[in-house]
Amino acid sequence: MNFVDELRWRGMIHDIMPGTEELLNREMTTAYVGIDPTADSLHIGHMVSVMMLKHLQKSGHQPIALLGGATGMIGDPSGRSSERNLLDETELRHNQECIKKQLTRFLDFDSKAPNRAIFVNNYDWMKEYSFLGFIREIGKHITVNYMMAKDSVKKRISAEDALGMSFTEFSYQLVQGTDFLHLYNDYNCKLQMGGSDQWGNIVTGTELIRRKTGGEAFALTCPLITKSDGSKFGKTEAGNVWLDPEKTSPYHFYQFWLNVSDSDAARYIKIFTLLDREVIENLISAHNKSPHERLLQKRLAEEVTTMVHSREDYLAAVEASQILFGRGTTESLKRMSENTFLDVFEGVPVFEVDKVILHSGVSVADLCAEHSQVVASKGELKRLVQGGGLSINKVKVEDPDLTINSEMLLNNKFLLIQKGKKNYFLIRVV
Repeated sequence: MNFVDELRWRGMIHDIMPGTEELLNREMTTAYVGIDPTADSLHIGHMVSVMMLKHLQKSGHQPIALLGGATGMIGDPSGRSSERNLLDETELRHNQECIKKQLTRFLDFDSKAPNRAIFVNNYDWMKEYSFLGFIREIGKHITVNYMMAKDSVKKRISAEDALGMSFTEFSYQLVQGTDFLHLYNDYNCKLQMGGSDQWGNIVTGTELIRRKTGGEAFALTCPLITKSDGSKFGKTEAGNVWLDPEKTSPYHFYQFWLNVSDSDAARYIKIFTLLDREVIENLISAHNKSPHERLLQKRLAEEVTTMVHSREDYLAAVEASQILFGRGTTESLKRMSENTFLDVFEGVPVFEVDKVILHSGVSVADLCAEHSQVVASKGELKRLVQGGGLSINKVKVEDPDLTINSEMLLNNKFLLIQKGKKNYFLIRVV
């Protein structure tokens, strides 16, 4: 597989330094991507660069995932209007272990293949530098004029409402350049990849390598991913869409991809899946003929949820999604974890009932009219039951005097009551 050709048809190349493609076609190339360690999980904004590493390894080249421990202690000014919070070493090491574990779902770190992936943390070599050592070994090779010409620096300094830029952040591109130099010397790494906002920092690294060693290094960036309406990719009302299932459940993760627009789905399926060109082109063609079936979104959600989580999590998310459209069953409700159950019925009215009431048994009429406000009166409930409009845990209620007890609880604490086709209520025992 030709790596550059693969990225090109997928729309994953923004800038590429002359000679990069020739290098990749000539030899097994080691390339790296830097990953921000400011949280203990990756989010889907990281997935573009991670997919670049995955395609690189599939193409027979060697990927390096570099955790920016040192740079995380500084803060990258690219695309920012203010300085970020700095990490301490304990937090950094915790984040490192969590992120590396997530990366193993994408990259082969453990085989004996010559292009097995490498994981490094730039704090491990940057912490050895003294200030005098750094400015002598690194600083003297890059002029202030060169650093000031970078867009990320100019925007921060010239912004009318900005507080300026600290020397700490100003030095960021030198630290990132030092990473490239270190990887070049220790791993023969000749290529750095990243988002298009990183071009200036990456090129500083290639320049530092040229000036320090006389060697040649290269750069490749991908476009920054946005939504078709111009809003930021990967953000929801709840915040980032995380890869950690404790931060973003597999159900919500699946729903994010399922609900993207048609135009976004056609782009995202190229970037975030490994499906080949022919399969994707056929999917897009089929989708355009019957857009109401949302074939692209369904396949995109399936591929990404399975890759990030598991096939089982994907199937559970599909099953959970069907409940709101009337295709769920009592058994599917019982199989659901509590977190997924609460995610599915997020925003549904919840009534709390003392567990003693269900322990001794209570009629459905008393439960819904007296111990909660599911219905306004027992008369309304009776009419609902007679019209076949009331269900508990997806089972239609046929008797208004039906006894409800604790054995009917889901996850030992919930009852799902459905009034009509679309009105849901939760009873939670306390």
